[in-house]
Amino acid sequence: MVVLRVLFEHAAGYALFAVREVEEIGMLLPQVEESVLSVAKFNSIVNLAAFFPFKSAQTALENMNAISEGVVHADLKLFLETNLPQSAKKKAVLGVSDAKIGAALQEEFNISIQTGGVVAEITRGLRLHFHSLVKGLTAQAASKAQLGLGHSYSRAKVKFNVNRADNMIIQSIALLDQLDKDINTFSMRVREWYGYHFPELIKIVPENSMYCRLAQLIGNRKELSEESLESLEEVVMDSTKAQAILDASRSSMGMDISPIDLINIERFSNRVVSLAAYRLGLQEYLRSKMSQVAPNLAALIGEVVGARLISHAGSLTNLAKYPASTVQILGAEKALFRALKTRGNTPKYGLIFHSTFIGRAAAKNKGRISRYLANKCTIASRIDCFSEVPTCVFGDKLREQVEERLTFYETGEVPRKNVDVMQEAMKEATDVATEIKRKLEKKEKKRKKREKKLLQLEANGETNNGEAEVENEDTDTPVKKRKKQAAEEVEVHAEEGNEAEEAPSKKKKKRKSEAEEATDATETANASAKKKKQKTETEEETPEPVVSEKKRKKK
Repeated sequence: MVVLRVLFEHAAGYALFAVREVEEIGMLLPQVEESVLSVAKFNSIVNLAAFFPFKSAQTALENMNAISEGVVHADLKLFLETNLPQSAKKKAVLGVSDAKIGAALQEEFNISIQTGGVVAEITRGLRLHFHSLVKGLTAQAASKAQLGLGHSYSRAKVKFNVNRADNMIIQSIALLDQLDKDINTFSMRVREWYGYHFPELIKIVPENSMYCRLAQLIGNRKELSEESLESLEEVVMDSTKAQAILDASRSSMGMDISPIDLINIERFSNRVVSLAAYRLGLQEYLRSKMSQVAPNLAALIGEVVGARLISHAGSLTNLAKYPASTVQILGAEKALFRALKTRGNTPKYGLIFHSTFIGRAAAKNKGRISRYLANKCTIASRIDCFSEVPTCVFGDKLREQVEERLTFYETGEVPRKNVDVMQEAMKEATDVATEIKRKLEKKEKKRKKREKKLLQLEANGETNNGEAEVENEDTDTPVKKRKKQAAEEVEVHAEEGNEAEEAPSKKKKKRKSEAEEATDATETANASAKKKKQKTETEEETPEPVVSEKKRKKK
């Protein structure tokens, strides 16, 4: 006799349901579908065998993460071991909604697993009437548990997303492509609009961004003079072109334009120029991001082409999983399927074509070099994806290999072996990685010290006064240093004086008497100077009351 037990995973816990009359249910599937909607009929088919509630939201999240990855959690294993019937007469069949977790359970317990068919209909009914089948569980409590688990699960997925750095690259390269299209269309609109007034400028300056800057600068062509030559040269970066623009403005066939139209053209060209400047900043941001996320791929094939490959694959890990044959034609899917449909020649390259290597290769060697380059791109993407410390050492070495292969196709010079190149790269990469790790450890230690100091200040209740004390310490330290330096200088002079006194000790006593007389003379001079100062001070102080007495008498 077959006993069907259906496992149901809910936000509140694991539940095991016993299904009655499995064979009859299988025969009457349409009737089962109808009975699922009513609780009374469904309760006659399904009976709760066991329920294991989760102790906390954290355990619920751990269990759900394990189930989503197809791993049997310890709680689930214990629950099934205690509640599954293990008699020899009755063969237990476990019904599971997900085939991935079903395969894992089959390996763990050696029991037959059933998915789809009857199990799918029963799980649909369980999802609908779960709160009424479990005692003590209300519909409100069940919905709250589901909502809380859903929020925490999605938050954890976003937080621990391995490809979160790739998302920025994907968005920035998409925006870069969109900006290129927009700048082209807007600059064409400026050309057409300003061309009515100054049509000769298009032939002299074919570049879009420069044309917009000139339209913004010139305005009315009739106002151009010899004084504006310098400003034209700054934009065009060529004196002959600037002179040609000036000459063309004097003999132009364009129509006259009103000031209001000129203001609108200038505003629009200003927007186009600002968009072009923003595009340059975005490209710099993409370059810095690629050097952080995929430095080897960027060093090998360039930042823009590498970012396009990551964007087309979906993430860096997806690109790392692709074989070299897929990377080679990545971006040429339409041409590939058209060739398969019409039985024509398949494409030799996709997005890789935008790299400089394929453009430099001869026509007969383009397919060979694209295949070789795709091979190196897969190696670089795997190194970037799975290495702990990102370095561009391997990318530089792989680029050298592609260069050597190009020269081999052209001249026949034999390139180095891959083993030798990779050994060199490994040595350099280990040195660079140790240096980076050492720097990171230093930064971490400094950060921890700062945090400890802040915590100590907060514990003492001196958070507000702490900053002032630190500033006072900073200001006091140079003063202390100056004092120390002055003391050291005094000591040095004293030592030099002692040495000088010891050296001429053998000389005659006349010099000593002369030195004593000189000191006596200096002392007397100082005393006389002090007396003179006192006299002058008294003289300055005494006339003031005399003047006041005279004034009083006059009054």
